[in-house]
Amino acid sequence: MTHMDQTFMRGAMKAELLDAETETALAIAWRDDRDERALHRLITAYMRLAISMASKFRRYGVPMNDLVQEAGLGLMKAADKFDPDRGVRFSTYAVWWIKASIQDHVMRNWSLVRTGSTSAQKSLFFNLKRVEAQILRESGEPLDSHQLTEKIATEIGVSVRDVEMMQGRLSGGDYSLNAQQGGDEDGREWIDVLEDDTMQGSEQVDEARDSAVLKSWLEEAMEDLNDREKLIVRQRRLSEKGRTLEMIGQDLGISKERVRQLEVAALAKMRTKLERHGAEVRALIA
Repeated sequence: MTHMDQTFMRGAMKAELLDAETETALAIAWRDDRDERALHRLITAYMRLAISMASKFRRYGVPMNDLVQEAGLGLMKAADKFDPDRGVRFSTYAVWWIKASIQDHVMRNWSLVRTGSTSAQKSLFFNLKRVEAQILRESGEPLDSHQLTEKIATEIGVSVRDVEMMQGRLSGGDYSLNAQQGGDEDGREWIDVLEDDTMQGSEQVDEARDSAVLKSWLEEAMEDLNDREKLIVRQRRLSEKGRTLEMIGQDLGISKERVRQLEVAALAKMRTKLERHGAEVRALIA
């Protein structure tokens, strides 16, 4: 990483924290008047969020400065499409655009992966480790590697071969946040440029409000689902510890493949309804 990159990241960590009123005023100034100074101030204030999100993708072997650049592009897209009249904080809205931008870049450029053409492949790439850990945690008996692979394939909705190939590609280790940044005379570590996760009181209030808004959108999107579809979505996607297809199938007296089909249909209905709040909100149930 160059000295210029390091200076940029350190500056982002020191940027102002915007209150809700100032943020709304800046967003309106950019939307209505194309005020570039307002846009710059809004983007600068939330670059720490972009950098923090970029750091979560470091394990995929992409240079940190590339991840930060893509996160910044996602932040710019969010600022350009953000509607302050929706009643949601810009940070909540921007998360979806930043994440999508980083994921697309990782899928396009990671040297070992060229599988970004379908949503199933993308889901496998970014969810394999999480699903594997969940299955191992919930399994009531030891699983050999083949059994585990089969369960992962069923859970994500891909072939066993796809899972095996991705397991090999993701077998590399994570990068350490305590590694020193190249060329940094002060010996500064990567962890020094990450966002402080400790929220101020006003930020906690804003986050609680945003969570309430998002929850209401999800509940609205579930109105057209029948009771069985609602149960599946809640247990699979909206509970803190999502249950497996097999477990839900046993409760309902149907096959795990039928549960998967019902889940796919239910999520399709919800995504269509969520689009009225902005297409990017569909990421809530991606």
